[in-house]
Amino acid sequence: MTGKKIDVNKLDLELMKEKTTENPGTLPYAHHSGSALIKPEDKGKITGRAVAAMHSQTDMQMAQIYEQMRLLADQAKKIQARVAVSERIYQASIAFEPLINHTYFLYQKPDGTDFLSMIAPEEWGRKKEWASFVAEIKLLADHTWEILRENV
Repeated sequence: MTGKKIDVNKLDLELMKEKTTENPGTLPYAHHSGSALIKPEDKGKITGRAVAAMHSQTDMQMAQIYEQMRLLADQAKKIQARVAVSERIYQASIAFEPLINHTYFLYQKPDGTDFLSMIAPEEWGRKKEWASFVAEIKLLADHTWEILRENV
């Protein structure tokens, strides 16, 4: 023995410094025996869940956009049909001045020409002047015609 005394308090302090850290939250493991168990997460599982959630969300949003596109396409088709009927009406024979928001009837004569009438197909008597009923229509404020009923 050398005669030197070992300071037990100093020794414990040095041992503690070696086995602990000032920032225990940055360690990838529990820093003392009473700490909560730290298990590393499976990054593949986390990524897989995140990607699945992202796909689910974007699929739902794409379905909403598709539905909106379908509605817009249907509206565009209705507008095209209104334009086509409006052009046909303005080329037809009209013996009166049509009024906005009034209902009229478009007919085709036996010779293939069209005419506009205020008389509905069921209101004609025995003598009808038309070969086929085309459409029941209403004049709109923009001078296009809304198709109320079509003879398809």
